[in-house]
Amino acid sequence: MDEFKNLAKLDRLIHEPSRLAIMAVLSAVENADFTFLLTATQLSKGNLSAHAAKLRDAGYVQIDKSFKDNYPHTTYKLTVEGRKAFKRYHQQVKRLTRKLDQSG
Repeated sequence: MDEFKNLAKLDRLIHEPSRLAIMAVLSAVENADFTFLLTATQLSKGNLSAHAAKLRDAGYVQIDKSFKDNYPHTTYKLTVEGRKAFKRYHQQVKRLTRKLDQSG
């Protein structure tokens, strides 16, 4: 039953579906540009920007803006703290899932 109590301890910033999608994609790559992340998460441009900004403000995502062939180019990557936070979140969810599998 401790795992159910720990459900309340999940990182709510990551747990939101759009931010979870961003974190999951970025956890699998070194970095991603805006177009790749947009396609991978299926978010709208505005939602991707807003949710990525929240993750940046929490210190989980680094956002770099530059120009490539005179066009804006934005890249995203998880920070060290972001990778740690996502790993903690993932481990908590796995423990909860195992507990649910055992009780069912």
